[in-house]
Amino acid sequence: MMPVSMVGRAGERAELDRAWSTLVEAGRPSPAVTVITGAAGVGKSLLVAAAVEGFSPHPAVVLSGAARLHDPAPYDWLAAVLSGRDTSGLDLPPDALAWLAQQPTAPRERYAPGTLLRLAVRTVRRLVGAGPAVLVVEDLHALDPASLNLVGELATAGDLPALLVVASRPPADAVAPDLAVRVLSRLCGVRGAVRQHLGPLGVAEVAEVLTQVYEGTRPTDRIATAVWRRTGGNPYALTELLAAHAGRGLEALAERPLPEHLRPPAPRPAAPPDAELTGREVEVLGCLVAGMSNKQAARALGISVRTVTVHVSNLLRKTGSASRTEAALWAVRHRVPSRPLG
Repeated sequence: MMPVSMVGRAGERAELDRAWSTLVEAGRPSPAVTVITGAAGVGKSLLVAAAVEGFSPHPAVVLSGAARLHDPAPYDWLAAVLSGRDTSGLDLPPDALAWLAQQPTAPRERYAPGTLLRLAVRTVRRLVGAGPAVLVVEDLHALDPASLNLVGELATAGDLPALLVVASRPPADAVAPDLAVRVLSRLCGVRGAVRQHLGPLGVAEVAEVLTQVYEGTRPTDRIATAVWRRTGGNPYALTELLAAHAGRGLEALAERPLPEHLRPPAPRPAAPPDAELTGREVEVLGCLVAGMSNKQAARALGISVRTVTVHVSNLLRKTGSASRTEAALWAVRHRVPSRPLG
């Protein structure tokens, strides 16, 4: 429902258009950077998609990637970009490309981290070519450390005629908050960088959305205010409320029960501050912090994938985490020391 995502975002979209036009008209050889932050559901990704679709001239190349939330691994962003692409003409080591693309048959990493980072930057340069291109980084807060380092390098890479558009929740929501802060600071420090923060919609903007959806029927101030309060002005919550009560009229939006998934969650018990972890669980937890998949952790530790799965399950229970990402964040917050992998 595009009206919900675009209402109240005209200024931000115009600013993205200007950044693209400036890059193209000036023939800028180095990247231009736009950073968009905001809470979940405020429409960051929809804004970026609408802006890129409307860019004129249309980008010669669009490279877009995001984190794999349920099974993060190093260089997730680049792996998403490479997915389904023909990489035979990139003139790069095939084994390195296979590893960066997270191909199932990729050999174990045999490059030093710095070398692999340089190869990752070179891969993006090859894909961009003469440009101009748009590089879209979704959910920077959820990316693995290797991807974060790559995004930081791309922002300052020479001979890269591209607009780098980064969308992220605030650093406090990141898997690695300190690293996310450093990367966002680096991005915003690029000359001419555009910084946008998307907040919730106001009452007047909620009323505008309702007018569009209900074909010109203007809601009363009471209904607009009630809907704004019930959704917090969050475009995603507003869209869900409209979908849940479609066909029932404006009054239903203000009076009928909220959909279950929009109701405030019950408070979760606090994670145990001193979970008793075994030595192997600490090693597996270190692999989660590094963004490894179960398969990669099994290779690194010399154990079976099934054994890693059991350890991950125990870690979620012991740390009170609902996901691998939460367990990794728990480890960072509690400063769990990483043990060297044998």
